[in-house]
Amino acid sequence: MGKTKKLKPSETALKVSLEQDIYNMKFVTSKNRTKVKESQEEEQFVDSTLSRKILSAARKQQRELEEDFEDAGTSNNKKTQVVKLDDGMHSDSDESAEEEDTLEQDIFYENITINEDDEKAIEKFMSHNPLPQRTLADIIMEKITQKQTELDTHFSDVGSLQLQDLDPRIKAMYEGVRDVLKKYRTGKLPKAFKIIPNLRNWEQILYITDPISWSAAAMYQGTRIFTSNLKENMAQRFFNLVLLPRVRDDLAEYKRLNFHLYQALRKALYKPGAFMKGILLPLLESGNCTLREAIIVGSVIAKNSIPMLHSSATMLKIAEMDYTGANSIFLRIFLDKKYALPYRVVDALVFHFLRFERDQRELPVLWHQAFLTFVQRYKADISTEQRDALLELLKKQHHHTITAEIRRELQHAKCRDAEDAEPKMDFD
Repeated sequence: MGKTKKLKPSETALKVSLEQDIYNMKFVTSKNRTKVKESQEEEQFVDSTLSRKILSAARKQQRELEEDFEDAGTSNNKKTQVVKLDDGMHSDSDESAEEEDTLEQDIFYENITINEDDEKAIEKFMSHNPLPQRTLADIIMEKITQKQTELDTHFSDVGSLQLQDLDPRIKAMYEGVRDVLKKYRTGKLPKAFKIIPNLRNWEQILYITDPISWSAAAMYQGTRIFTSNLKENMAQRFFNLVLLPRVRDDLAEYKRLNFHLYQALRKALYKPGAFMKGILLPLLESGNCTLREAIIVGSVIAKNSIPMLHSSATMLKIAEMDYTGANSIFLRIFLDKKYALPYRVVDALVFHFLRFERDQRELPVLWHQAFLTFVQRYKADISTEQRDALLELLKKQHHHTITAEIRRELQHAKCRDAEDAEPKMDFD
């Protein structure tokens, strides 16, 4: 007989009673096996080849849809949303936001139409001697001349430009940055460019990069960086000396605004005070703001939220300045935002319209539209005396369709002092 093989301790059966053994033989027991399911599925990414195929198919469908619309003779007045697809594959984190901005631009900007009659009417109210437009280059050259003549002069103003003798290596480095920004389309920016807002003589450094020669995409990235890192008074200088001249030159040359420059205007509105002082008010004070410029800049204001205090101060300033046709466009845009305006601003707007009681010129339709918008929104905030004065104004400045609606609104208006006026009428 051979030896019996000893079982390992792990292989030995557990000692159970006879009753338990018989029970286990009759009934099947379930084993405690629990399947662990993955709570979250792994993210699946589409490779670049498949993405390009999807984009090309989408573009092909878009072209077919556009051809169908053209064959059907769709009118230009009908608003259509056009989605533009880019050929390149972007790697930056900001590209997704730019794609969303592209869709928003198609909705807010591409549908802007310019009325030739309104454009001619506004040209009649433009200043014949507009203020000269100053750029960063003009101020730099002026300061260089001043420094050459007065070597010991120190600028006491905090906002003034301070010129320093630059190291040739620094100048050569930023000349290289200039060459990059001329051809910039997308991707990362040089680190030397990103630190410019933190420099004490940032305007002098910025002048070396030659902002006039920047590409439109570089102008957008520069506006984004300077808006985020500069204080309000310094951002105002950048908007006024760099961004505004570039926007006006682009509109004058191409009769439409580049998408990146439009996005730069929207980004500049993140500092509303600097935007109003550096772009909007200088544009109106120049005296030669065209209808195209007013509509495009106004669309930026209309589609973005602006604090009430900044809007009120801007409306007060516009109401007091010399009239141009563009003033009515911006006033109407601000009035359509339906702010709870202070009485001081409402009174200034009333006096703004009353100034035209003795004006012999034929006012543009935009003026009557702004007047109607003001009456519709703030007829309850004017006094009875102001209401009567505005009714008298309608006898001097008349429009065949709009004036009747303005008169109806004023006649049914419950003025802010109506409670004081009604007891006097009952007493009489």
